[in-house]
Amino acid sequence: MKDLLNIKYWIFDLDNTLYSGQTKVFAEVDKKMSSFISKKFNIDLKKAKEMQKKYFYEYGTTLSGLMNHDNIDPQEFLEFVHDIDISWLPKDELLRNELIKIKEKKIIFTNGSHAHVKNITKQLGIDGLFDGAFDITDAGFIPKPHLEPYKKLIKKFDINPYQSILIEDIAHNLEQAKNLGMKTCWLENDESFAKKDSDKLYIDYKIKSLYGFLQSVNIIKNN
Repeated sequence: MKDLLNIKYWIFDLDNTLYSGQTKVFAEVDKKMSSFISKKFNIDLKKAKEMQKKYFYEYGTTLSGLMNHDNIDPQEFLEFVHDIDISWLPKDELLRNELIKIKEKKIIFTNGSHAHVKNITKQLGIDGLFDGAFDITDAGFIPKPHLEPYKKLIKKFDINPYQSILIEDIAHNLEQAKNLGMKTCWLENDESFAKKDSDKLYIDYKIKSLYGFLQSVNIIKNN
């Protein structure tokens, strides 16, 4: 892990990364997506779910499919699906303490919205600890794993990719980061779409806990 001592830019995915996927926070967003599609197209929830997943697998996000096929207003969709109550999600003091110890730039890179970033980080108690966030609107609604948002992220924050690491729960989203010169870290996720390609050589680190990983890096830094 000594190769991480030269990292100047710590880039974090949001959903199922800054919080555990076991909390099922994203399941709430998932339900709202189905509800949006059901109401918009006047179809039952089962058919809405099928449409939702079809677009997700084909385009990387449900929103991209809806924009390409159905001319859906992206802002209307984002506002609806990210309007979730997560007041039950506990503060993460352990993660907060490790993030505070990282003095380098810390950036959130998400296919979600800025409002979703704000909601999640505030509830976790880690708001104010990041130097910025790059969301789906910043990406021109082109999601990871397409190359364009990675390039736009680098440009927006003037990032040196060779001094950066991306931490993600979806393994395939790390490929473009590696191609651009970043270190890559996969936070293990048992969902089939998330662990697909998790055996690829473009993954430098595989971890089970974000807190544990950051703690290990901080210990090495201080020794």
